[in-house]
Amino acid sequence: MSSGNFRRGGRGGRAPFGGRSGLNDSTQKESTVPAAMLKAARSSGQLNLSNRGLQEVPESVWRINTDLPEESKNVNLNNTDDRWWEQVDLTKLILASNQLVSLSEDIKLLPALTVIDVHDNNLSSLPDAIRDLVNLQKLNISHNKLTSLPECVYHLGSLKTFLASHNQIKEITDRVGGLTFIEEFDISHNELTMLPRQIGYLGRVMKLNLSENKIRELPLEIGAMDGLRFLDLNHNCLSELPAAVGDLKYLEQLYLRHNKLTDLPLLKECKSLKELHVGNNAIQKISVDNLQCLSALSVLDIRDNKVAELPDEITLLEQLQRLDLTNNDLSTLPNGLGLMTKLKSIVLTGNPMKKIRNDIVMRGTNAIKKYLASRIEEPELNGNQAEKSGVKSSQGASGVIGGSGDGVDPFAVATSRTLDYSNKSVSVIPDDIWDVLSKHEVHILNLGKNALTEMPPNTVLAAEGCKDLTLGFNRIQVLSKEIGLFMKLQNLDLRNNLLSDLPPEMASLQLLQGIILSHNRLKKLPPVLFQLKKLESLLINDNQISDVDAMAIKSLPVLSVLNLQNNDIMQVPPELGNCTQLRSCLLEGNPFRIPRPAILAKGTDAVLDWLRGRIPT
Repeated sequence: MSSGNFRRGGRGGRAPFGGRSGLNDSTQKESTVPAAMLKAARSSGQLNLSNRGLQEVPESVWRINTDLPEESKNVNLNNTDDRWWEQVDLTKLILASNQLVSLSEDIKLLPALTVIDVHDNNLSSLPDAIRDLVNLQKLNISHNKLTSLPECVYHLGSLKTFLASHNQIKEITDRVGGLTFIEEFDISHNELTMLPRQIGYLGRVMKLNLSENKIRELPLEIGAMDGLRFLDLNHNCLSELPAAVGDLKYLEQLYLRHNKLTDLPLLKECKSLKELHVGNNAIQKISVDNLQCLSALSVLDIRDNKVAELPDEITLLEQLQRLDLTNNDLSTLPNGLGLMTKLKSIVLTGNPMKKIRNDIVMRGTNAIKKYLASRIEEPELNGNQAEKSGVKSSQGASGVIGGSGDGVDPFAVATSRTLDYSNKSVSVIPDDIWDVLSKHEVHILNLGKNALTEMPPNTVLAAEGCKDLTLGFNRIQVLSKEIGLFMKLQNLDLRNNLLSDLPPEMASLQLLQGIILSHNRLKKLPPVLFQLKKLESLLINDNQISDVDAMAIKSLPVLSVLNLQNNDIMQVPPELGNCTQLRSCLLEGNPFRIPRPAILAKGTDAVLDWLRGRIPT
C-alpha cells in the first residue's frame, strides 16, 4: 500500500477510543495497543489482540491502514529498515478471549480482512458494516451472547468458514442459502429447533456441526449437500431421519448420539461412511438392510440402546475395526465376529450375556473373538453324533430339576461346571437345585433375575470352586458376610439390587477381577473394594455416590475400567488424573460442572490429562 493512502492528521488529537474523553492516562496506556504491535501488523497484515482484557477495540486498530504511522514522522534516508511506505493491508484480525460487548462500524475501514476471530467475548450483535467485507473468508463468533444470526452475515458471499457455536441462536433464516462458498459451518450449542430447506443450497459444505441444539426434524433438502464429509447431530431431539440423508454419498462421519431414534437410519448411498455413532437412543433392531449399505464402515457405535440381537450379516462390514455395544440387551453375539480380522475392539459392558461367560467378556476383545471363533470350529453335536462320539446325551436319566421343562439338567451342570437358574422370578431357590450344588463343583453360578431378598444361605455350597457368581437383578438389601468364603471368585455381578454397602468380609476375595454394582443405593465407594488389589473392572454407575476418593482408586494397581456415570458427584478431584492405570473412566451424568462435557467427550486419556493439569503444585 503506498503512502498516498494515508490521511495526514486524521486523528486530530482525538482520544484513542473513537473520540471518547475522560479516560485517565493509566487507562489509556492499558487499553491502547502498543505501537510496536501495530508496526508489526502493518508489515505482516496480521494483528492478534487475544486475551488482553479489552472492553472495546481501540480506534487505532480500525484506522491502522488509514492513519499515518508514527515511524513516518522521523524519516531517515540512510535507514531503509523501516520501510513504512511498503505496509500491507490488514487481512487477519484476532480479538478472541476479551470482554468486548460490541464492535465499531469502523470495521469497514479494513476492507481487505479475510479472517475475523472474536470468539469468547460478550457480543450480542455484530456491526452491519461487516456486510461490506467482501474478502472475508473466515468468521469466528463462537462463545458469545448472540440470540439470532446477524443479517450482515448472510451478505458475506466469500465466506468459507463460519463458526457460531455456544451462543443462544434460535433461528437460521432462508437467507443462509446465499452462503454458497461455505465449506465449514459450526452452529452447535445453540437453541435451533429446525433448519430452513435452503440449507440444501450449501453444496460445498464439508463439515456441518449442528450438535447440542433442539432440532426435531431435518429438511429433505439436506440430501442435496453433496460436499458433506462430516455431519454432527449429537444431542438433539430427532426421532427419525429423512431418507434423503442416505443420499450423502461422500459422507464419512455421522454422529447421532443422544437423540430419540428408534430405528437405525437406512443410508442407501453412503458408500463412503467410515464412522456411525448412534449411541444413547432407543434403537431396538439392526436389520440386514442397514448393514448392506455400510461396506466402508470402520467404527459402529450403538451403545446405550435397546438392541437385543445382532444379525449374522454384521460380518458384511469387512472394514469394521471398532464395535461399541455397551449397555444394550444382547444375550449373545454372531459367531462370525470371531473371524473378522480387522475388528480390533468389541465393547460389551452392560449387556445381559447368557451364552458368553462373564469372565470371557471381562478379558476383552481378543478373548471374545477367540471364543466366538471356537464356536464355529466346534459345532454342537446332535443326539446321533453324540452317541457315535461316546458322549452321553444331556437328556439322560437324571432328568430336569428345578421346574418342569424350564429347569436345570444335572448332567449339563456336571459337564459344563455351570449352574444357571436365572430369570425364574422366584424368591426361594428349590431344594433340588441345592442338592446338585452339593454333589458337583461349579465354576459359574447364575441366580440373577429372580426375586431374592438375600443371598440364599445354601449359596455357600458353591463357594469352593465358584469363579463367576451372578446375583444381579434381585431385591437384595444386605449382602451376606458369607460372600467372603468365595475365595476363588473372579467376577461378581450384583447389579440392580438394593445394596447400600458391602460387607468387610469381601476383603478375602483377593482373586476378584471384576465387580458390577450398577443400579444400587450406594452413597459412597465401599472401602472394602480398595483391598482387592487384582480388581480390573469396577462398574458402579447409577448409584448415589457423592465423593470420589482418588488416592484409594490409585491404590488399585490394575484397575483399568471405572464407571461412575449417573451418580451424585459434585466435584471431580484433580488427583484422579494420576490414576494412569485407567483406560476407561466414565463420569458422564453427574451434577459436577467441570470437567465440561466437551472435555469428557474426548475420552479417558484427555480427561485424565486435563485433571492432572489442575493439581495444585
